[in-house]
Amino acid sequence: MYPEDYRYTKDHEWIKKDGSAAIIGITVFAQKELGDIVYVDLPSAGKKYQAGEAFGSIESVKAVSDIYAPVAMEVIAVNQEIIDKPETINSDAHGKGWLVKIQIQNEGDFDRLLKVEDYKKLISAE
Repeated sequence: MYPEDYRYTKDHEWIKKDGSAAIIGITVFAQKELGDIVYVDLPSAGKKYQAGEAFGSIESVKAVSDIYAPVAMEVIAVNQEIIDKPETINSDAHGKGWLVKIQIQNEGDFDRLLKVEDYKKLISAE
């Protein structure tokens, strides 16, 4: 359920590297906690964020939650399908439900993120 080649945050975002670029989304755990997702607010390409900074939000029938940058990053693309059909996150959070493609600004940030075993421990404690 949680891909081994992804890294995870304590705020339930995932990141998958592709060279010096990466894609970011929210985890299956996060989408289950949120329930039915109805709206996603994402930044435009070119925006830069520091690790831990909120860069968007997800609205569900239960709540609105911020999405945090797992690494220092520059947004290079937004998943338009998520803007048009946010419920895609509920059905495929770790695949078609990705949010943004980014350029990693600091490789050290990526190395500090949780590996899959550590993330599973984190969610089993919640």
